[in-house]
Amino acid sequence: MTTFSSLHASEIEAGPSVKGLQEIVDTAQDGDRILLGPGDYSGPIILHRPIRLEGGNDVRIVGNGTGNVITIDGPDVMLRGITVTGSGLDLSTQDSGIFVTPNGDGAVIEDSVISDNLIGIYLSGPENATVRNNIIVGRQDLRVNERGNGVQLWNTPGSVVIGNAISQGRDGIFVTTSKQNRFIGNEFRNVRFAIHYMYTHDSEIRDNRSFDNTVGYALMFSDGLKVTNNLSRGDRDHGILLNYANKSEFSGNVVDRGGEKCVFIYNSNKNDFRGNRFEGCGIGVQFTAGSERNVIVGNAFSGNRTQVKYVGTRWLEWSENGRGNYWSDNAAFDLDGDGLGDRAYRPNDMLDQVVWAHPSAKLLLNAPAIQILKWAQSRFPALHPGGVIDSHPLMAPPVIARFEGDGYHAE
Repeated sequence: MTTFSSLHASEIEAGPSVKGLQEIVDTAQDGDRILLGPGDYSGPIILHRPIRLEGGNDVRIVGNGTGNVITIDGPDVMLRGITVTGSGLDLSTQDSGIFVTPNGDGAVIEDSVISDNLIGIYLSGPENATVRNNIIVGRQDLRVNERGNGVQLWNTPGSVVIGNAISQGRDGIFVTTSKQNRFIGNEFRNVRFAIHYMYTHDSEIRDNRSFDNTVGYALMFSDGLKVTNNLSRGDRDHGILLNYANKSEFSGNVVDRGGEKCVFIYNSNKNDFRGNRFEGCGIGVQFTAGSERNVIVGNAFSGNRTQVKYVGTRWLEWSENGRGNYWSDNAAFDLDGDGLGDRAYRPNDMLDQVVWAHPSAKLLLNAPAIQILKWAQSRFPALHPGGVIDSHPLMAPPVIARFEGDGYHAE
């Protein structure tokens, strides 16, 4: 082992054959930088003081199959360029590749590979931690419900998760009981929920990409979120799911090639959807359980088998200040050339509601009496029982420039 002194700290070079890694980190002083040479190092290890632990190619810290591989239990620790593998498999003890305790304020974990652990990285209580530019791969030999999450966060205000590629876990990012978190520029594949929020407020979800997962963005019991410029492509159940999520803003998001629902809104109020694109799903948006005072303006609903599913007797106006949304199935005219349809658009009628409540009624849709009733509703809007109305539908969809390039269309 060779030590290089500087004014503020030392640089320590170490290889796997010199000493045990725990002994090396225990003898380091605050601010020291430990450079690991190629090879395997045995875990578990605990980092108690502010040091930098860095590796290059072919540096692995390998756990013994129990507990955490690395525990960060001191402030301002940095881990960079290391492969971490071999945690335990006990969900009750939250076994993780890297576990950051409440003492780990300011921890930085970046440019590393976290693979074949139960939970990839767990931020359990630190403030202002950073998880950046890592590859995180879960245990593919376990059933989904037996796996841990790629990045899990609990009560970690100010922490950020940026630019990671996460796959094969239960949820890509799971956060609960926290605030002021930012999840930016991450990519998710082969997980249950790409991003899963519970009881987390005043936070940001931006520029993330979810491909072929069960749900893209599941936001539950959380308020004051800013959800912008995210992609959900091919997610099977829901692109965006709101459950008791309130006072949040959604803009510039794209959900396409989805399965059941592009957006599902359950008992969620005072949310603002503007400039999003929802296309190619079974249902564009489903409203239920008394969701109220949501603003849905300037969005595009394209190629969904059912644009809106809303079962209720109230009218919901989906336009504001003379501007509504774009509907691909709206056979409208724009005789005055103002970019708006000349008639209001109603994406669901009384027959739709009958079929949603009684699916077997689909057998009657081609009956002459049903066709007469549909014609009558189109001529006499008062026959409608309530539902969504867009009084000023757009003739062209809004352009979301960042999703027009090849980078977001590549499979």
